Amino acid sequence: MKNWSLFIGTLVLAGITTMFAMCTSEKKPAPATSATTNENTTGTAGRIAYVNIDTLKEKYELYKTKKTEFEDKEKAMTSELQRSGQKFQQDLLAAQRKADAGTLTQAEYEATAQRLQQMKQSLETREAALTEKLLAEQEEFNKDLQQRLDDFLKEYNKDKGYDYILSYSKALGFIMLANDQLDITADVVAGMNELYKKEATKENKEANKKNK
Repeated sequence: MKNWSLFIGTLVLAGITTMFAMCTSEKKPAPATSATTNENTTGTAGRIAYVNIDTLKEKYELYKTKKTEFEDKEKAMTSELQRSGQKFQQDLLAAQRKADAGTLTQAEYEATAQRLQQMKQSLETREAALTEKLLAEQEEFNKDLQQRLDDFLKEYNKDKGYDYILSYSKALGFIMLANDQLDITADVVAGMNELYKKEATKENKEANKKNK
């Protein structure tokens, strides 16, 4: 079972390490500045900004909440499997002691062996089921996170007019140095947190209405 922070971090980075090309005829032209405009060898200009994924994961409230939830679920799953595993080991050792002492009949030995095999298979099946369920939930959240970021950046860029919005993370190492003046992470974090806050408030109100 992968550690949650590694798992979700990899998924998020793989999912949102993308480039959003916003070069459309509807885009509002923006004045070129040294901080936001890059000139390539063909003479065409492009306005570029980036989102620091490490900072986004640290400050986006929805991500932090879900990360804690998944860590708690993984701990609960591990605890359950450990208890079941310990019970299996205890039964196995007890059966071994009886077999060594010669106090088991052939019929008892066969019955015990069958029961232990069934316990082992049940434990493996339970572990596979719990792991699959948790991974599926994490994958679903990853897709939701990706969609939220996509939607926010598309809306955000209507007024900004960037040609490219890139992702940046020290963990990946694709970009060794980034100009802080191109960093729009604070805007993205603030905007996405505001949307999440409104969404949570709405859900709480609806829940309170149902409980009345």
